[in-house]
Amino acid sequence: MSIPAIIFTDWDGTVTLQDSNDYLTENLGFGRPRRLEINDEILNETKSFKDGFSEMLRSIPTPFPECIETLLENIQLDPGFKDFYTWCESKGIPVIVVSSGMTPIIHALLQSLVGEEAVKNIEIISNDVDIDPATGKWKIVYRDPDTGFGHDKSRSIREYLSKHGYTADNMPPLFYCGDGVSDLSAAKETNLLFAKHGKDLITYCRREGIPYTEFNDFADIFAKVKSIVEGGKRFEDYIEN
Repeated sequence: MSIPAIIFTDWDGTVTLQDSNDYLTENLGFGRPRRLEINDEILNETKSFKDGFSEMLRSIPTPFPECIETLLENIQLDPGFKDFYTWCESKGIPVIVVSSGMTPIIHALLQSLVGEEAVKNIEIISNDVDIDPATGKWKIVYRDPDTGFGHDKSRSIREYLSKHGYTADNMPPLFYCGDGVSDLSAAKETNLLFAKHGKDLITYCRREGIPYTEFNDFADIFAKVKSIVEGGKRFEDYIEN
């Protein structure tokens, strides 16, 4: 049976209002000034995302369970995500998180912020974590360590579609929602890219000539996806560049 669409989405700063990795780095690691320097280095392409991200995470001495607790106390959900997710479930539209973060963190936040059913229904494609059970010390385990992103989101999207038997002949509409540099490769794999207002992804899309539509929160995404799936709108109706 065909499905109306597939939603791929970044997690940090997209589904959540704050980026959990930035939060840990700024509050438990080497702080905001150095994090912003690294962000500029990544944007200017003098440092790979993976190298910059690894440097950020290495600055955090806090045991992993305490990191999780800190995030559960401080990270908030985009106010429009639950309604959007509920609608997707009612229409049989898969929602897949494709993240450059770490699966255990996303799992814990998803369970806390959205609920147990969402954990069962939303597939998470992300990096893993190697944790020393005795000390709580940890390090990221990259999904695609051979790439400059550590997790090649375009590869994950292609693998997902192949695994589920989608080809050019039966491909449903594909959407991607993101905010940052690591979302750039994924942008080219879908029919419509939602790029968050005021964030790095828009800067990249303008520079690279990648079509996008801007969003402020998931209420914007919900309205546009629904209008395409149910209202006869075209992808081209929302392209802003």
